[in-house]
Amino acid sequence: MSSTTHGTTPYYFVPGPSRHPIMAAIGLFFVILGAGQWINDHQWGAYALAFGLLWWWGVLFQWFRDAIGESESGQYSHRIDLSYRWSMSWFIFSEVMFFGAFFTALWWTRTHALPSLGSLDNALLWPDFKAVWPSVAAGVTGSPAGIVEPFQTVGPFWLPTINTALLLSSGVTLTIAHHALRADHRAQCIRFMWLTVVLGIVFLCVQGYEYYHLYTELNLKLSSGAYGSTFFMLTGFHGLHVFIGMLMLLFITLRLQKGHFTPERHFGFEGAAWYWHFVDVVWLGLYFLVYWL
Repeated sequence: MSSTTHGTTPYYFVPGPSRHPIMAAIGLFFVILGAGQWINDHQWGAYALAFGLLWWWGVLFQWFRDAIGESESGQYSHRIDLSYRWSMSWFIFSEVMFFGAFFTALWWTRTHALPSLGSLDNALLWPDFKAVWPSVAAGVTGSPAGIVEPFQTVGPFWLPTINTALLLSSGVTLTIAHHALRADHRAQCIRFMWLTVVLGIVFLCVQGYEYYHLYTELNLKLSSGAYGSTFFMLTGFHGLHVFIGMLMLLFITLRLQKGHFTPERHFGFEGAAWYWHFVDVVWLGLYFLVYWL
């Protein structure tokens, strides 16, 4: 800790040695080991995976509890606040690049790879291939070798449109909660935060029902050619991010109920809000590029 302080708050808080990083690494080791063995038909891998996840979650709980305690005890100065803001900004930037890679894969497949495969240069290799998107006709477009089962594509109506309305509404309720916190209306803030969490949970339930419909009625799977793989990679990873964002908002709401955060100091709230709005924007891109085009 710096010896230069302002009142009771250190100029820049430096935590002491911590066991949490090495303990988290041990948990992740068992997660990777177990997952790798499980997908290779070693049943003990499932138990190693479950053990690693439980261990890792336990470490995260203790780690976050310590960080919250440091914040609530007044250890975090303006310098720490700036550090967290920069960290969250770079984290969201990395997520932009993450989704940008998948959007680029979709664009490249549709505008470059597909026309190239359907050109005269490849007519001898795949004489029956036709460069049509989505690749729905097995044996003609998506699978000249007949290895992709016939499937149907999915449009924007109605489940994706309902989910769009849910996410946009959650962005509104979250913004109302933020303004309520800044105005020191804690009860109103908590009500709208719970509403935002519920909207996130409903979104995940609707997406789960959509996946069930796609698998059972449309036969659209991850193995359904380029269309199926890009569809499920984009929507699946987005759903994972919605789940993570919902957990962030849930824990922020629980902290609000405990009296944490003030109108002047609440970056934990703001960081979760930044992430949630990012998830909203990604979904709008998905809704247009995947479901409409």
